[in-house]
Amino acid sequence: MTSSEPTIIVGGGLAGCEAAWQLLRRGHPVELWEMKPSRYSPAHRSPLLAELVCSNSLRSGRIEDAPGLLKEEMRRLGSLLMEAADATAVPAGRALAVDRTLFSRRIEETLGNEENFRLLRREMAEIPEKRIVILASGPLTSDPLAESISRLTGRGYLHFYDAISPIVEAETIDRTRVFSASRYDGGEGDYLNCPLEQEEYERFHDALTTGEEVPLHDFEEARFFEGCLPVEVLAKRGKLALAYGPMKPVGLKDPRTGRPPFAVVQLRRENREGTLFNLVGFQTKLTRPEQGRIFRMIPGLETAEFARYGSIHRNTFIDSPSLLDFSLQIKDREGIFFAGQITGVEGYIESAAMGLLAGLNVAYRLEGKILPPPGKETAIGALLHHITEPGKKDFQPMNVNFGLFTPLGLKLRRRFRGEAYARRALEALELWKRSL
Repeated sequence: MTSSEPTIIVGGGLAGCEAAWQLLRRGHPVELWEMKPSRYSPAHRSPLLAELVCSNSLRSGRIEDAPGLLKEEMRRLGSLLMEAADATAVPAGRALAVDRTLFSRRIEETLGNEENFRLLRREMAEIPEKRIVILASGPLTSDPLAESISRLTGRGYLHFYDAISPIVEAETIDRTRVFSASRYDGGEGDYLNCPLEQEEYERFHDALTTGEEVPLHDFEEARFFEGCLPVEVLAKRGKLALAYGPMKPVGLKDPRTGRPPFAVVQLRRENREGTLFNLVGFQTKLTRPEQGRIFRMIPGLETAEFARYGSIHRNTFIDSPSLLDFSLQIKDREGIFFAGQITGVEGYIESAAMGLLAGLNVAYRLEGKILPPPGKETAIGALLHHITEPGKKDFQPMNVNFGLFTPLGLKLRRRFRGEAYARRALEALELWKRSL
């Protein structure tokens, strides 16, 4: 293995791009392999690097929430992804949503302007030997590379299923049936709300629970990620499961009636121009004809045209706690690092965070130094420990959440709890940075 050659990064998603940036900004050359556009995964359509499947993939923007805190930590660590997200943000209340095309284009152009950056538009089927490699191929790793990783690790994969929400064209929404508002007056009416009375909700619920679903292959087992359940799977848990979940009307009042509706479907702007809207929380594995039939039962969407239907795809990840050390390197294979969702973090921002750490770890290695892991008091450290601490019997993907952090040791009300975690985390992050 030689360190004079560029570090090879496999995968041009958020994790791969973030890892590349951390190396480049420290003067280390990078060779990024991305199989698009010659080959696409089941969930991706754009040839651009750092493609997002939906606009609000970066979730809460408040540092009192764990996802918002993780984003703030990444900003303080010089994240390219956060710079691009802040520069291409679109209104979404308390969430950080971006214009997907502008976001990806900004990242690709920034990397492409670096002298030490080389982009190879081809698929990697075999992991190179005697090279430093960061595998950031994502949860939809191609079969040839997956087989190569399986031979490398000597272990089978775990898997679960993830679903994405449909998108409708704005001009096909009946604006006389919907109203603009954000829950609890957050933001300035960044969401369109489709109100349902009880009878409408019950008909919609019945249709969802009896709709035709895309069948799984014989070799597939349905293990959905709890934080991203298909809406029809959630509906089957009970008659009011949706009314207390993604369709809860709390904090909203229908201006036509002067009272909260029985249930509501929220539509979130997908791009800056407001020409596309995403059905919030409506990930689905219904067939396309059924999606058209059932989702047009929603008030305001009777004549909606779908720019993208929801779909389901398999997410693949390795048993990181038994395979990886705190540097995200395979324990018994020097120079091979993993980053992103394939490590068992769930969510785009979490994936990018592990790309950031992988890039930093490789940069330090090339400089003859060792990067100590950030502590569990920080969001990024809590995620890292979740995927690298050994001893987990049934390792499952996880979004960042305060349950992964070192406990505060104090009993606080919920509104103050997030503030306390955030204050401690940012102080710990600054101490960690100064110690490097």
